[in-house]
Amino acid sequence: MPKVVTISREYGAGGSTIGKAVAERLGIEYLDKAIILTTAYEAGVNVEDVYKLTENSKSSSIFDFYNKPLNDKLFKSQSEVIKLFGERGDCLIVGRNANSILREYDDTLHVFIHASLDFRRNHMMKKEMYKGISVDKMNDLINTVDKRRKKYCEQYTNTEFGDAKNYDICLDSSRIGFDKCVDIICDLAK
Repeated sequence: MPKVVTISREYGAGGSTIGKAVAERLGIEYLDKAIILTTAYEAGVNVEDVYKLTENSKSSSIFDFYNKPLNDKLFKSQSEVIKLFGERGDCLIVGRNANSILREYDDTLHVFIHASLDFRRNHMMKKEMYKGISVDKMNDLINTVDKRRKKYCEQYTNTEFGDAKNYDICLDSSRIGFDKCVDIICDLAK
C-alpha cells in the first residue's frame, strides 16, 4: 500500500469529498487545510489570516493568497510540512501541490479528479454557502479558482495543473461518480 495518497482536483469536482472517503476506508489521516494552518504557524504567518484566505467564499477573491508576497515563504514552509507528512506516511493529502512536492517519493499514489463544468457547478450550488448564487457567478467562480490553481502550480512546481503525466491516474467524477472514484483509488492503494 502506498504510504501517501495525494489528490489534486478541479474546483467543484469533489476531490475533498472523495479524499475523506478514501482516507476513512483506508484508515489513514486526511490532510488539507490542516497543512496550510501548520505551515502558516511554522512560517510565522498569522494563522487566522491564512485560514480566511483559504476558506471558500462567494467572492471572486477566493485563493487571493496565491498573489500575495508571502507566497514564497508560505510555499517553502508548506513544502517542508508536506515532506514531513510524506516521510511519516499513512496519510492522504488533498491539494497543496502535494503530488509535485512528493513526486520523488516512493510509495505514493497521485490522483487527479476532474469533472464537467455542469457537474461542478451543480455540485457546488447544492452547498449551503452557495445557495442563491447565479449560474453565471458560479461558472465565473469555478473558472477563477481553476485559473489561479493553474497559475500557482506552474509558478511553484513548473508543472501543468491537470496534465495527466503529473499523476498516476486521472478520474472524471462526473462520469463515474464519487463512490466509484473512491473504489478505484482504494483498490490502487491496496
